[in-house]
Amino acid sequence: MASGIAHRLFMANMTRVCLIDLEAPLCVRRTVSFCEAMFERQVEVEGVVGRFVRNRADLEEAWARNQIGVMADPAWKIIGAMKPDVVVDAILAKRNLGTARDEAPVVIGVGPGFFAPDAVHAAIESNRGPNLGRAIYAGAAEAYTGIPAMKAGFSWERVLRAPHAGMVRHVKSIGTPVKAGETVLYVGETPVKAAIDGVLRGLIREIEVSGNEKVGDVESRREQSCRAISDKAMAIGGGVLEAILHILNIEDI
Repeated sequence: MASGIAHRLFMANMTRVCLIDLEAPLCVRRTVSFCEAMFERQVEVEGVVGRFVRNRADLEEAWARNQIGVMADPAWKIIGAMKPDVVVDAILAKRNLGTARDEAPVVIGVGPGFFAPDAVHAAIESNRGPNLGRAIYAGAAEAYTGIPAMKAGFSWERVLRAPHAGMVRHVKSIGTPVKAGETVLYVGETPVKAAIDGVLRGLIREIEVSGNEKVGDVESRREQSCRAISDKAMAIGGGVLEAILHILNIEDI
């Protein structure tokens, strides 16, 4: 979702973008995520380049090259150092982990747990449905249900989760077809199997994960590309873009 937001802002000519993440990102749909720059040093998502940066000098160089910066900064230290115009919390932790509206002139929270205008200037709806991507300036996004959205008749069946903590080991790769009951990966010595026939659209890197962590995503709609930003991410990115323009065009925020 954060990569979809970053891409949409970049394409709207807001090119000085920096994404911050964990040192070992938990991203599943890696073929459309800028966080892969943490491992590959540089990646391209739909024509936009993300470059791994270690510090402010690296970030300024990435911006000079018309690239998005990608940084390991789980404590958000760069926010205090850079004093950005806009902060977007797109962690999607289903709750606010401490983001506050005094961190920048515009602070936006994506998904459940953010109340506008008290904690953030705007909240963005992340649940699929008629309000997906809606910018909320007074109120909060819908509560977390714990149930994946229904797509092509499937919900929880689409999501692969770690049965326990352990190291991930791949059997399949992103973009390959899978059958129900087929092993997609291992967590430790335990196989994680597909529940439906489809295409493996997401697969976490071979890293240590905690129990119940999302580790894969099977999509039954074969026609969808594994290298295209999802409709959901694009909708949320549009909501963030609206909120930024809306708030910056108010004289007193």
